[in-house]
Amino acid sequence: MFVKELLEFYDEPKPHFNTLSTIVRTLEEKGFVAHKAFGNTYQYYATVSEDEFRDSTLKGVISKYFNNSYLGVVSSLVKQEEVSLDELKRLIKEVENGNRDK
Repeated sequence: MFVKELLEFYDEPKPHFNTLSTIVRTLEEKGFVAHKAFGNTYQYYATVSEDEFRDSTLKGVISKYFNNSYLGVVSSLVKQEEVSLDELKRLIKEVENGNRDK
């Protein structure tokens, strides 16, 4: 998409064109998007899938805020009551069943 087309996805007040353009260029520097040149304007496209982006973002959060501890993440979710005991038991069963399949 062109930056002008991206602006259409925003509700009012829309960000300034230059602001959105800077964000897109930053995403390009980080390798999430690339562009094709059309004269003096660029059409941007994704270079990673939504799943790849989600996985790398999740790993980054776990690394930055939980010192690479997945147990710390689960523990925090349980303490915050974002995950119930029943859900945690179900998760353990799913992991156990998944490991048996391998």
